[in-house]
Amino acid sequence: MEYLKKVFIIAEAGVNHNGSIKNAKRLIDVAKSAGADAVKFQSFEAEKLVTGDADKADYQKKAAVSRESQYTMLRRLELSKNDFFQIIDYCKNKRIHFLSSAFDLDNLDFLINLGMKIFKIPSGEITNLPYLRKIGVLNKKVILSTGMADLAEIKDALNILMNSGTKKTNITVLHCNTAYPTPYEDVNLRAMLTIQNAFDISVGYSDHTLGIEIPIAAVALGALIIEKHFTLDRGMRGPDHQASLEPHELKAMIYAIRNVEKSLGNGIKKPSKSEIKNKLIVRKSIVAAKDINKGERFTAENITTKRPGNGLSPMLWDAVLGRRAGKDYAEDDLIEL
Repeated sequence: MEYLKKVFIIAEAGVNHNGSIKNAKRLIDVAKSAGADAVKFQSFEAEKLVTGDADKADYQKKAAVSRESQYTMLRRLELSKNDFFQIIDYCKNKRIHFLSSAFDLDNLDFLINLGMKIFKIPSGEITNLPYLRKIGVLNKKVILSTGMADLAEIKDALNILMNSGTKKTNITVLHCNTAYPTPYEDVNLRAMLTIQNAFDISVGYSDHTLGIEIPIAAVALGALIIEKHFTLDRGMRGPDHQASLEPHELKAMIYAIRNVEKSLGNGIKKPSKSEIKNKLIVRKSIVAAKDINKGERFTAENITTKRPGNGLSPMLWDAVLGRRAGKDYAEDDLIEL
């Protein structure tokens, strides 16, 4: 998968635009400036997503300033189709990938008609068979979030996608926990490796913890995609701001991920270019511990090991002991065979 040649970092704007196209464009600017590969939004219409009396999640209630229903909250956070046309053009101009997760079939059709290349399936849709099937027939690149899911549910979703026509090599599965914010003790990063081993598939991580440490750790464990919520200001009104990174934090996370990514290397253990020059300086040679006369035998008392390493390796110690000196040696002279 072309976008997996390096860790693919998705800056999740989500609904942190608060329904404002101006804020959406500012979020795109932040994502681009921070070095993200993609900026992701959410495509939905409240009336097609939730019932009128649907309750809110606890974290949404804590972030609310009133007792509005989930429907009313989502209605306030919608972007129009025209807004998305503007967002896509703005992303093109900024040269950053546009992504959006659809939360209903009509908005999924909208994204398909836009020609989106990568489809991100949010955790809440992992058990939505008609939704999965509709994406599967496209045979596009798919990113599947697995918050709240177990291995059996992940297997079912993958089977639907692949049986519908999506190649396994086009799918990346993201380990995820949907608590906002996720307690560190509930992250269970090793589950990402469990998913990788169980399905022999590319994996990544969608993070909802506070801070930047866990996504960085996920990259060290082998995540090929990282998704992280960000905001213009954590103090803004809305359900996701408090569990999101501010601009300077997003930039710091991406900077750290790129450094970790570089450090992973190819796994071959051999001296690196940067350390070769230190080899002779740091390693040792067998040298005379004191003056040695020609014909005298080498012993543990008259030879020793000292830097630099431009003479006989100390690994030849046993081969040197007991031999007779072929010449006179002064203290610190390199021993020769």
